[in-house]
Amino acid sequence: MDIILLERVEKLGNIGDVVSVKDGFARNYLLPNKKALRANEANKKVFEANRAKIEADNAEKRSAAESHSSNVEGKQVVLIRASSNSGQLYGSVTVRDIAEALNADGADVTKQMIVLEHPIKTLGVFEVRVSLHPEVAVTVTVNVARSPDEAELQAQGVDVMEAMFEQDTTGFTEAYDPNAEPGEIATEEADETGAEDSEEQA
Repeated sequence: MDIILLERVEKLGNIGDVVSVKDGFARNYLLPNKKALRANEANKKVFEANRAKIEADNAEKRSAAESHSSNVEGKQVVLIRASSNSGQLYGSVTVRDIAEALNADGADVTKQMIVLEHPIKTLGVFEVRVSLHPEVAVTVTVNVARSPDEAELQAQGVDVMEAMFEQDTTGFTEAYDPNAEPGEIATEEADETGAEDSEEQA
C-alpha cells in the first residue's frame, strides 16, 4: 500500500514522503495511529493544503520533546525480580515495567515511548531506547537484579551470575582431592590426624 507520512517514521521516511508498506503495517499501525494517510489523489491534496500546519505542529512537538529529553536521558532504574540460578527470570520485564519505573523517578513517559526489541528475560544491565518524538530519542539504563545489593554490584560492572558461579566452583574444588581414591582420606589429613592422636596420648 502507498501512504503519505504525516511524521517521520524510522526506516521509512520523513513528513510528506510517499512510501510503499505492507498492507497490514499500514492498516494496523500507521493509519490508526495517524502517522500516515493513504496515498490517493484526494489525500495528497489535503496533505499539501495542510503541509505548513503539519510541519509547524511537528516542530513544536519536537522542541517540547528535546526539552523533556534532559529529564529522561541517562536515567538508571532498578527492577527487582526473582530468577533461577542461571539468571533466567521467572517471567520477563516489559515496556510497562520500564515505563512505570521511569515515571516513579519523575521521567513522565508512556509505555509507547519505550523501544524494546525483545522482552528482558535475564538478570543484567540493559541499555533501552526511549523515543520521546519520532526525531528525538534518548537512552536509559535498566538494571534487573534479584536484590538491591546485587543491583549495586551490577551497576559497578560486576557480573553477578558469573561471580556466583565462580564461588560455587571454587568451593567444590577446595573440597576435592584429585589424588584420593573414593572414600580415602587424603594423606596429609591422615598424617595430621595421627600426629594429633599421638599428642593427646602423650
